[in-house]
Amino acid sequence: MAETQDQTQSVVLDGVTKRFDSFVAVDDLSLELSRGEFFTLLGPSGCGKTTTLRMIAGFERPSAGEIRIEGDDVAALPPHKRPTNTVFQSYALFPHLSVEANVAFGLKRKKVGKDEIAERVATELKRVGLAADANRRPSQLSGGMQQRVALARALVNLPKVLLLDEPLGALDLKLRKGLQVELKRIQREVGITFVYVTHDQEEALTMSDRIAVMNHGRVEQVAVPEEVYDRPSTTFVAGFIGVSNLMPASVAGTGQVRLDQGQTIATSTAGFAEGQRCHAVVRPEKLRVELLDGAGGTDADQTRVEGIVESSLYLGTATQIAVDLGGGVRMTVLIPNADEAERQRLPGGGARVALSWEPEHMHIVSESPNGEGAQEKQDLETTREVDANA
Repeated sequence: MAETQDQTQSVVLDGVTKRFDSFVAVDDLSLELSRGEFFTLLGPSGCGKTTTLRMIAGFERPSAGEIRIEGDDVAALPPHKRPTNTVFQSYALFPHLSVEANVAFGLKRKKVGKDEIAERVATELKRVGLAADANRRPSQLSGGMQQRVALARALVNLPKVLLLDEPLGALDLKLRKGLQVELKRIQREVGITFVYVTHDQEEALTMSDRIAVMNHGRVEQVAVPEEVYDRPSTTFVAGFIGVSNLMPASVAGTGQVRLDQGQTIATSTAGFAEGQRCHAVVRPEKLRVELLDGAGGTDADQTRVEGIVESSLYLGTATQIAVDLGGGVRMTVLIPNADEAERQRLPGGGARVALSWEPEHMHIVSESPNGEGAQEKQDLETTREVDANA
């Protein structure tokens, strides 16, 4: 079994740690990346994702642990002796060279034959949609086109692993979204392993086969995008990926969780002990909002909490309603603006409302091992969503 796994592994990090004096940037990190996988390292600034990428590339040496690429230990090898290439946020193109010459630069240094250089450069320029721009200079290209040149320059060297350090971060939103689709298409076409670093949650969800969410030098969850979004494993992941509603709770028994608001709800408690503290998670788009007439909820309606509307914001495609449940717990509801008459009937600030959801749309998570405040992460993501739709 181990031999079969080795044949499918592209990059393996085993107990990798990186210290800068007394500061631990990456702490005992272990990951296994499959060959041909689009794997994303996601997290906030300072979480260790770029340091991890630089160790794979060879720009940093690990303080401890092993790094293997295609089965070979590369931890002690310099960058130019590793089967990797790196694409940075800054394009780092030679301004005095044409697009074609920029892409061919690495092959010429390796003394590859002229005919092969011409063929490989033409192939990559066609792949990134710049075949007609081969003779132009970088200054004559847009930012998106320059990043395509940088990508072609990396791919033309036929690396086994392509490392990308926030390559779309300097581009405007519309162009960035377009290039996300193109980059995923290119990765599928060339079939090599991509290791992608970003702090943009939507970018990670859009492009990745799997995502590793990092926090304070450690990985808190590794999973496919759907699982990271729908089934986050900790309060940090729940708050960092999109907008989550985190309700403090305790495990009341097998298959039962008691919210601090008082309700006992049936849900999976696998991996949790009775009495253990946790948070119940429901995504904003899974919530229903109902204006209360003063009667309040019923005991039978267990998947329901009540609160006061703090704000109602029009975001274009949806309306975002913030609801205070009391006790420092704040919930966010996203309602599609499919019908203008229904939107006008939504409750405004100060209204007393009930929030409800289907039982399968709630699950419980543990507190982040790094002690991150769940509510602070939730508030941060709410602010980001408002900014993104402003």
